[in-house]
Amino acid sequence: MIRKATCSVCVAAVLLLMLVAVPAHADEAMPETSEARALINAGKFNEALAILRPVAKTYPEHTNIHFLRALAAIESSRLAETEEEQKSLLDEAIAALHKILIDQPNLERVRLELARAFFYKKEDSLARKHFERVLAGKPPDPVVANVQRFLNEIRARRRWSMYLGAAVTPSTNIGRTSDSDIINIFGLPFRRDADEPRRSGVGISLWTGGEYLHPLGNRLRLRLGSDATREEYPGSQFDQTFLSAHAGPLWLATRDTSVSLVADARQRWLATSPYYLDLGARSEVRHRVNRRIFLTGRASWYDREYRTVDILDGSVFDISLNGTWVVLPILQANGAIGYAEEYTDAKTWRNDSRWARLGASIALPKGFSLGLSGEYRKTEYEGNWFPFTEDGSPRSDRTEILRLSLLNRGWTVRGFSPQFVVTHEQRDTNAQIYDYDRTNGEVRFVRQF
Repeated sequence: MIRKATCSVCVAAVLLLMLVAVPAHADEAMPETSEARALINAGKFNEALAILRPVAKTYPEHTNIHFLRALAAIESSRLAETEEEQKSLLDEAIAALHKILIDQPNLERVRLELARAFFYKKEDSLARKHFERVLAGKPPDPVVANVQRFLNEIRARRRWSMYLGAAVTPSTNIGRTSDSDIINIFGLPFRRDADEPRRSGVGISLWTGGEYLHPLGNRLRLRLGSDATREEYPGSQFDQTFLSAHAGPLWLATRDTSVSLVADARQRWLATSPYYLDLGARSEVRHRVNRRIFLTGRASWYDREYRTVDILDGSVFDISLNGTWVVLPILQANGAIGYAEEYTDAKTWRNDSRWARLGASIALPKGFSLGLSGEYRKTEYEGNWFPFTEDGSPRSDRTEILRLSLLNRGWTVRGFSPQFVVTHEQRDTNAQIYDYDRTNGEVRFVRQF
């Protein structure tokens, strides 16, 4: 017999079924749905599925049939005798609920059942995302309390988390290179010999990583994780590789707050040669302000050592505050502010940056999801920047980034959907030949539902 959820979560599931209304449908009630509903209420879930499966094929657009089928499959999965049978039933429920949400993303009860299905399947990241969106819909207080029990269970049992992604990445300016090939020195124009001429191309980006939380106590965990990214363009001049590994304690301070401090090592390669190595530490504080607002504070410090450019050796510090506001189950806003500082051996390259970002994403009918964000960054350097600044004044940069994303939740293969992202980035500066603009495209494959 497969292992069942804890008693508190089982009670929560029963109460959720009682407290949240089944979505209505404009079509007239069908005898099959009435019979299936009666069987579900009587706890005869397999019998209800036997009725609903053929009817769902006959009426593929009937919301209530798909919902009842999913509900019966979820409850049947909790009585399954093997993990294979449980997984099959939960996959059936997820597919049915996903079909409904493609055209009607605002149905809270459907999203709630989708969250439960992911919870029982132990896909906790997706379960948590949908539970949190349910809370944004202002459900009754008893439902809020029971959803919180699911979220508490997710946090208590969390051990592994992993991610994997890939994208095709066309770019109009791979190396962020200036169009200017003339530099003025004492009022006289000189043509520079550009080592990296502006170049466009189509590349491939890959990223992956994971983390394991080892229990050290009731509220204490040991974080062990690593991350990797790889970007490749034609030739190897602009290829980049990044690897990192971290380890340190995580304290679950309260139901809504966690604090961690990890030692971190990071290595970056350009083409096939090591570029720099970072050794340092970072801290994270995550706090849920209320059912809709989440805050994450981060701070890090690294000692950076370059392989060949010794004058850039030094320390790197940054601090940021990120916020997410689930406005509605279908609408999410996010923002961030941050400060960063590089203290290099060479005074000319010492700099500090201040930045801010705002964005939002919305789930639309017909399966479309749209995202938009904008970022502004101001970077000030020290020292004499002659001849790039004609009077030798310090360099000062202003960078603007605008990003637009679009995906269709209905275009899904094994839970992955293609996402189209366009990013325009422009830097204006008083330092000659350090300005640039570029437009990047990405075709990503992201986990949906």
